[in-house]
Amino acid sequence: MDTSSPSIFVNGESLPLYFGKRVRAVVQVIQSDGAGTTAKSTDEHQLIIKGLPVIPPLNFVEVIGIADSNQSVNAEIWTDFGSSFDAASYNQLCKLANGEFKALFL
Repeated sequence: MDTSSPSIFVNGESLPLYFGKRVRAVVQVIQSDGAGTTAKSTDEHQLIIKGLPVIPPLNFVEVIGIADSNQSVNAEIWTDFGSSFDAASYNQLCKLANGEFKALFL
């Protein structure tokens, strides 16, 4: 496992805290045209993901990249999880990773 460039687990609420840093988020694609992808975070915030290929609507995608605004991520790595993903559990993980257990994740 490569630990030289860690990424922070984020949802839509915590993304603005990490502007300019490497983050990891799971989003559900709303619209994808190859130039930018409109997606919904696991806590229902609308985000723009730059640098993704065209991905079918409603698929969940894990994105690792740089948070380049309060509502967007410039993707470096992505994994398409398909249309079945437990978004609520991931959202809880994000809350723990940015809350009382933050030291375990950074």
